[in-house]
Amino acid sequence: MDFKSGLREKPELIKVYEKISRGIWSYKGFFELIDANIVSDGKRKVFKFSLKPVEKKSFGRVVELPHNRLVPTPVKVEVWQRDRGQCVQCGSTKNLHFDHDIPFSKGGSSLTAANVRLLCAKCNLQKSDKILTIAPWFFVGATTTLHIHKHLT
Repeated sequence: MDFKSGLREKPELIKVYEKISRGIWSYKGFFELIDANIVSDGKRKVFKFSLKPVEKKSFGRVVELPHNRLVPTPVKVEVWQRDRGQCVQCGSTKNLHFDHDIPFSKGGSSLTAANVRLLCAKCNLQKSDKILTIAPWFFVGATTTLHIHKHLT
């Protein structure tokens, strides 16, 4: 392989899809192709790939993606069955995404179906990654306002 042999400076960037069930394929993301080998199980020869999950950023930058951020295949299968292959908000069966209830960036997990659901692209874009919270400074301002109000009356 070109990268491992030193002929290429960077590993090849590839998109990976996985089969969830008959006729259902899920986009898994970008991966760097680190190595490839032909292996035999005694009956047939197959390619075995070594991949590293990455996130493609602006200006061609690529950053390593932690494995725990990816939704494992068994979790995807469980979510697909639980949500009956449709958006949990509108019922659409088109352009579905595996979405985190609590975003990964806010501490949500990808490792169990409890935090993952199916959303169509439209509902997923409307959702955003914000969780409703009240900022601590809000309470400080409210207390100060209340304190000043008491002294004025």
